[in-house]
Amino acid sequence: MAYRPKDTEERITHRLKIARGHLDKVIKMMEEDAYCIDVMHQMQAIESGLKRTGNLLLENHLKCCVSDAIKSGKADESIAEIMQVFKKNNE
Repeated sequence: MAYRPKDTEERITHRLKIARGHLDKVIKMMEEDAYCIDVMHQMQAIESGLKRTGNLLLENHLKCCVSDAIKSGKADESIAEIMQVFKKNNE
């Protein structure tokens, strides 16, 4: 398991719980036939929150895991692993 400072882990978990709450709200809005534009606004908020959370997770990974990998001579493997994540996002 990767090292994450406790405060960073708590922030990430908190943000994910917020996103889950927003998603539950969007599902309820759909079930109640809410106005499409209102649903889209909520979905954009979820996407934005998840993106910021992903960026926080990436920053932590770079500071901790990648830094350790570089120090131990495994920079290429670590970079390849990160690049694979971004390649999947662009497919």
